[in-house]
Amino acid sequence: MALFTDNRPEPSSRRAQSGWLGWLILSVALVGTLLATLVPSPYIIEQPGPVYDTLGDVNIDGDLVPLIQIPVETTYPTEGALSMLTVNVQGNPESPLSWFEVGAAYLDRSRAIVPVEAVYPPGVTIEDSTEAGRIQMESSQQEAIAAALSDLGYEFDATLTVAETTKDGPSEGVLQAGDIIRSVNGETFADVPGLRDAIAANGTSAAATVIFEREGEEQTAEITPTLTEGEEPIAVIGVVVGSAYNFPVDVKIQLENVGGPSAGMMFALGIIDKLTPGAINGGNAIAGTGTITATGDVGPIGGIQQKMYGARDSGASYFFAPIENCDEVVGNIPKGLTVYAVDDLDDALVALASIRAGLSGNGLPSCSAS
Repeated sequence: MALFTDNRPEPSSRRAQSGWLGWLILSVALVGTLLATLVPSPYIIEQPGPVYDTLGDVNIDGDLVPLIQIPVETTYPTEGALSMLTVNVQGNPESPLSWFEVGAAYLDRSRAIVPVEAVYPPGVTIEDSTEAGRIQMESSQQEAIAAALSDLGYEFDATLTVAETTKDGPSEGVLQAGDIIRSVNGETFADVPGLRDAIAANGTSAAATVIFEREGEEQTAEITPTLTEGEEPIAVIGVVVGSAYNFPVDVKIQLENVGGPSAGMMFALGIIDKLTPGAINGGNAIAGTGTITATGDVGPIGGIQQKMYGARDSGASYFFAPIENCDEVVGNIPKGLTVYAVDDLDDALVALASIRAGLSGNGLPSCSAS
């Protein structure tokens, strides 16, 4: 029997061509995958880091100790949580991430892809960055203690001491490390932001009269501020200044391997809770972030989105965000988390009082798009 068909066999040359095309595509895919895995990218990844309850304990050298310890003053039992958040950074100039790692982070809303130079500017080593973070953390703790004790009615003295002068800056050869700045143009101040405001008010067109103390002797200098570089230049006199306080209460904040100033507000709230009868959070799990000054002003921080996800994952129901971070908050709040905007310590305490009274939705400020 003869069988007939209209389908003619494909020429062997066409089959060979298809085979080579398939192998080419496969080879390109394999090479692309290899490059994505091995070739370094110019990015780092920010993701939610550890969460620390300022009312709880932390591990220090293998021992559990209170994160906030007030050994002499009367303290009161606390409930719930007042948690501070951190951001974990993946990658650095010495250990760059692959494009494959960056691509995986792109699909996760809790992670952010950031240029390496945004975290590690050119000329700044990893050790420099770590040390700067440590200094910022120590300073934020002092500012938080000052803000909390001031709110509770304690009185204490404060001094602003020059840590160093910037090379070729207006104060080089005039001020030196250890000088205590007493006033600028006759105006005194309680903290570093107050000094900055006084310099900004002077401007750069005229010299500012700076009264300072060196080795117990009061001196006067005329220093003309200059403008910093960048998108938002400000007037400076070229000094790094730290606040020193003579607190009437011994407050110890113990936390290892965490840098930066962003926990200031939560430190202050934790101190107030420990020195106040009753739980100021009403026993709720509350998290937050924001720098703080001795006068209670709350400032913006980095990594706000990652911190909101960290708060939610830690079990917090409420989150306090600096009002200046609201543009980054809107549209990025994780499901199940209620966010309130705070401008100062008083705002945070008002929000806590409302939450404690069960009035959490009663007119408290929230973030809205600008």
